[in-house]
Amino acid sequence: MKMLIVALALATLVQGAVAKEPDCRTIDSTNERLACYDAAFPPPKIKQSTAAESDAARAAYKYPFVAEEARTAAKLKNICRGC
Repeated sequence: MKMLIVALALATLVQGAVAKEPDCRTIDSTNERLACYDAAFPPPKIKQSTAAESDAARAAYKYPFVAEEARTAAKLKNICRGC
């Protein structure tokens, strides 16, 4: 049981040592410091969306309330105002 506890303690200490980040704050030169941060934390890779390619194949957008707006406009035109 004691060996298991010792093994778990060593495993957690090793993970902390492996995960240590470089100390970029101590670099005086701005360009070198930025290069250090870029190397330590690379930007995530962003996938190019294929929306531009599929837009040409997609049908034009049809507004779902066109018919209802036409019916409402027709009802409003039939209202007698100032009769």
